[in-house]
Amino acid sequence: MQRFAPAKVNLFLHVGAPAADGYHPVCSLMAFADVGDNVRLVPDGEGLSVEGAFAAGLAGEGNNLVLRARDALLERAGRRVDFGLVLDKALPIAAGLGGGSSDAAAALRLIRDALDLAIDDAGLREIAGFLGADGPACLDAAPVVGTGRGDVLAPAPSFPSLPAVLANPGVASPTGPVYRAYDLAVAPEGANAPRWPEALETPAQVAVFLAACRNDLETPAVALAPEIGECLEILNAHPEPLLARMSGSGATCFALCADDAGAYALAERLQAEHPHWWVRACVIGGR
Repeated sequence: MQRFAPAKVNLFLHVGAPAADGYHPVCSLMAFADVGDNVRLVPDGEGLSVEGAFAAGLAGEGNNLVLRARDALLERAGRRVDFGLVLDKALPIAAGLGGGSSDAAAALRLIRDALDLAIDDAGLREIAGFLGADGPACLDAAPVVGTGRGDVLAPAPSFPSLPAVLANPGVASPTGPVYRAYDLAVAPEGANAPRWPEALETPAQVAVFLAACRNDLETPAVALAPEIGECLEILNAHPEPLLARMSGSGATCFALCADDAGAYALAERLQAEHPHWWVRACVIGGR
């Protein structure tokens, strides 16, 4: 009775100027890695317990997205809370990996299935979207292109599974300040969609395509947390990365590699050289 909550990676993130309502239009290719958190349902428990490497970062947080997901789902189903949840927090906090939204999405599917609630996937997506713009994408955890606020979803062009390394230099990068810094120098291209290639068949081809794209939040995030820029420089100084970029609003960076052996070698070397970093070799899912 548990559900995996995979890390979300923004392979590119194009951001426009804020609209009158303050929200930024985006165009982003989102994919999911095979590393992440876990949510467990405990029939004889109560409330939410948080454990794992990054549990301390959520201590005392009464507005956790997992609890909000639980309450919204049970209210719709007309059920009371008679179980507990445990969140194993393996992903860093404020890391640009969609951890909170992915945790909430995992909780929605877990509770719906465990209690056999009569709510279909469309109903879950509606709740997930209420909780956050990237909630519906996290619910399906498949490669997708997000536009609008990131909540207008379209299937991603086909690409292969991508051997990669995730590296977080041990700093938080809260989304709000990064967007405010971005507003001082908005990318002239805005939330433009890239020209999609006819075929992406190898990680190298994906890296070439992504190199022509951007993460518009990378520059303001680096200005606020220079450690992110140092992380990118270090990644690019190694031979394995085909491409290194920040995910989301940071602070986690990803390096795409040609194969699994290269990703594992890079991760092992980074962890030895930078023991205070969070580093994981992974596969970012394709089709």
